[in-house]
Amino acid sequence: MGNYIFNGAIYLAAIVFLIVSFVKSRAKTKQALIKAWKSFKNILPMLLGVVLLMGLVLSVLDTELITKIIGEKSGALGILLASVVGSITLIPGFIAFPTAALLLVGGAGYMQIAAFIQTLMMVGIITLPMEIKYFNRKTAILRNLLSFVLSIGVAYLIGFIIGVWK
Repeated sequence: MGNYIFNGAIYLAAIVFLIVSFVKSRAKTKQALIKAWKSFKNILPMLLGVVLLMGLVLSVLDTELITKIIGEKSGALGILLASVVGSITLIPGFIAFPTAALLLVGGAGYMQIAAFIQTLMMVGIITLPMEIKYFNRKTAILRNLLSFVLSIGVAYLIGFIIGVWK
């Protein structure tokens, strides 16, 4: 019930601010809404693709398998696996977080998801050649390695925090 109230408050605030913006400047508000619509249209195919892919993955991988691979009891191996997958996956944050929520519902552990999200955002195996081009080889590799290690540390910190609050 709390989420519905919070979400409703967010939507209400957005509507109020939209009305305030419209009263202040109709032209700018219309221009902003047009830009927002164009951005939404550009993002929609990728978002639908990932949602369909996650639906397919979650239908093939049952809760038991997800729990076994990256569940709470998968331990260090599950954290390492989630970190490796996050390091080689290239998806934007606005898709990564709903994906993480789906995996949590599917049986994944919080530490494993923390490692996945952290490496997804901080480590870039796919983007490494571009990073080497703009920086240098040593800097790019060192940054990625440090980010990978930090991600595992963050996962254990999340586990500690969750353990303290249980």
